[in-house]
Amino acid sequence: MMRTYKFRIYPSKKIRETIEEHLNICRYLYNYLLEQKTKNPKLNKGDTQKLITLHKKENPELKKVHSKVLQLVNTKLWGSLKALGKLKRNGYKVGRLRFKSSKNHYKTIEYNQSGFKIKDSKLYLSKIGKISIKLHRKIKGEIKGIIIKKNQQVSGFILPSG
Repeated sequence: MMRTYKFRIYPSKKIRETIEEHLNICRYLYNYLLEQKTKNPKLNKGDTQKLITLHKKENPELKKVHSKVLQLVNTKLWGSLKALGKLKRNGYKVGRLRFKSSKNHYKTIEYNQSGFKIKDSKLYLSKIGKISIKLHRKIKGEIKGIIIKKNQQVSGFILPSG
């Protein structure tokens, strides 16, 4: 059985700025991949995944973000494309995916499999740093992934566990 936990994190000002920078890089990558898919509709998920690696060589800014996070940006894009296609097949009138135009339109950073660790009421995120966390309940099972979600005041996160 899969459980999802939601805990509040308390990032320092420096960590908050780093998270903001990572969100911006992820938003940029999402828009870049969407643009490539729009230019060449024959691209598949594997092709766009390879584009990330190639684009990293041209744009060293992408190296600031953990590789799994960048891969999950691609997964998010393809999930959205799949959902739009399903709506269209079900008879709904749908347009195209929108580019994420402002900082507030891209709100999550996802880690799965690697790049994160929780120890002694601290969350360690690769290429971000150590963040204080309020663990108000015990986590049962193994942590499969973490989602950092930006809201109005402080970032929060969810832990899927199995």
